[in-house]
This record gives sequence, structure tokens and C-alpha cells, in this order.
Amino acid sequence: MTALDNFREQVLGAAGARRTLRIRGGGTKDWYGQAFEGDILDTRGHAGIVDYEPTELVITARCGTPLAEVEAALAERGQMLAFEPPYFGDGATFGGAVASGLSGPRRASSGAVRDFLLGAVLMDGQGQVLTFGGQVMKNVAGYDVSRLLAGSLGTLGLMLQMSVKVLPRPLRESTLRFEMSEIDALKRLNEWGGQPLPISASCWSDGVLTLRLSGAQAAVEAAERSLGGASVHDGAALWRALREQQHGFFSGADSLWRLSVPSAASAILLRGEQLIEWGGAQRWLKSASDAATAHNIRRAVSAAGGHATLFRGGDKSVGVFQPLAPAIAKIHERLKASFDPAHVFNPGRMY
Repeated sequence: MTALDNFREQVLGAAGARRTLRIRGGGTKDWYGQAFEGDILDTRGHAGIVDYEPTELVITARCGTPLAEVEAALAERGQMLAFEPPYFGDGATFGGAVASGLSGPRRASSGAVRDFLLGAVLMDGQGQVLTFGGQVMKNVAGYDVSRLLAGSLGTLGLMLQMSVKVLPRPLRESTLRFEMSEIDALKRLNEWGGQPLPISASCWSDGVLTLRLSGAQAAVEAAERSLGGASVHDGAALWRALREQQHGFFSGADSLWRLSVPSAASAILLRGEQLIEWGGAQRWLKSASDAATAHNIRRAVSAAGGHATLFRGGDKSVGVFQPLAPAIAKIHERLKASFDPAHVFNPGRMY
């Protein structure tokens, strides 16, 4: 029996018995989202790189492929997943990276997971294998459906394989450090964002703004002279720690909130400690997660034009994700009913 046959048997069996399935790869992101239920459908047996053409800047791999294997193959050819997906553990899989929809420090300059997803093969709640998109950017058939799967946390179906666009690794990178307040950091980031500077990542925490510059050597050196600041010797380690939430800020965080706001938003005054990424567009908040605090956080972030997610820890009864407007919630319900009418896959994982 092939892996696909095994998956189909589990899906149809669960649908017929009115049971649920919990799609799981390496389990490195089990903590993300609402509480889940159901029998485990382990994707790791369906692994391997299906196709990789460096000259086309596209790689296709099965859902259970270790994320490290994909990135190692790209690194051999001087390429990368530009959205810098976090691992959060050694067992991270390619499918989990796409399903979670999480991106690392480079997201603000290069784009998110969904921006690089060209195509996907999905098994729906009726055991049917559906193909969306393709392997080149000009193939737009079903492209929006592929993008829809990124960040869906497996609630629409089992992603069997995905094709993603990759990019060349930058020829030169350097990291600069500046001491400044939160207000000054946000002001500078927005000013620099409107200039042709090769800024590929930013982080402000505890009075220190850190920038990563990436690109051709001449462009990086020119930006270094223009910006000033102090050079950070091992910048790669800093950005890796930030991506994996091993940065000192994240230690001891019982409840970690992710605030997504327009990059031009001013400082958001909330009780707790904050770290700012993505040129001001992503902000992390260490705070409580009781109902009153959650209400205050979401009210303040909504007023700034964004939304708040209870990313780690805390009381999930307040809702991990920002509550949806009725019209958007109805769209979610219709999509779920179309792809998974028996509600087999990851029920309640998002809402």
C-alpha cells in the first residue's frame, strides 16, 4: 500500500465513522493555534524532493520532507527559501512550514510563505486528490487556492506536495546596531523603508535597533557608510535566534502575543514588554492572556489597523486568533464545507 492509499483509507474511514484526524508532521508547532483533537495522521512517510530545477528557481517536495533536507538542497546551489520559515524543533517538515504559514525575519523585504507558493496537491475530506497551481509563476490556474492553503493549519485538507519559488542567497550580508528609543526606531525604519537600502530584516528590543543588510557587496557597503551604526560580528546567529524565538526577549514568556499592524503605526502602549520586527509591522508582546487583557490588546491593535494573535502559552479560551467579522466567518465556513464536508481535518484548530 502506498502512502497515498494509506492516507485515503484513513480519511474515508474517519469520515464514515464520524471521527476526526489531526494532521501532524514533526509536531514542532503543535502548540500553535487552538486546541486540537482526533487521531494522528502522520505525514512523515510521504517524504522526498520531487523536483528541483535551480535555473527555474522552483522546488517541489512532499509534505513529510524534513525542512532541513529542503534547505540543504537549496544551499548546495546557492539558493534559499526567502521567507525564512522557523523550525521550532529538529523535526520540522516542509508541509508544516507551509500549513503554519509562519515566516521569519526576511518576510518584510521578501514576502510571506503564500507569496512563494506556486502550486499544491491536496487530498480533500472525500479522499480525492486535487491539484492547484503549477511550478512556474506564469501558471496561474488555481493560484489563489494554493495561496489559500498557506497558513490554513491543515483545516482544509492534507497537503501532499507543494511547489515553491526560491531565490538566490545574497552575496553579502552584514548586521548593524543602533541604540535608540522605540519611537525613534519606528521613525527611522519608516524613513529607511522609503529609500533604496538593502535592508532585509530589522529588530528593536530594549533600546536597541538591529538591521540586517543583504545584497551585492557594493550595495551593502554603501548602505553601511550611509547608515552608520556599530557592526555586529555574528549577525547570522542573532537572526537565527530571532527566527527560532531563542532570542533573550522570548525567555520566560508565559503568554506571547503577536501583533500585526501597519508598519507606519506608532508605538502601541500596552502593559508588558515588546519586541518589534518587520520594519514595525510585526510586534511581539509578553503580557497576560486573561479575558480583560485580551480585550484591551485586541482593541488597541484594532485601533492601529491590525490584529492580535495569542501566539504561545496563555489561556486559549480567549481565542488564539482575532475574531472574524461575520461575513468573513461565513466565507471560512463555506470553504471548510467545500473541501472537508465531514469536518475530518483538524476541526477547531483555527476557530
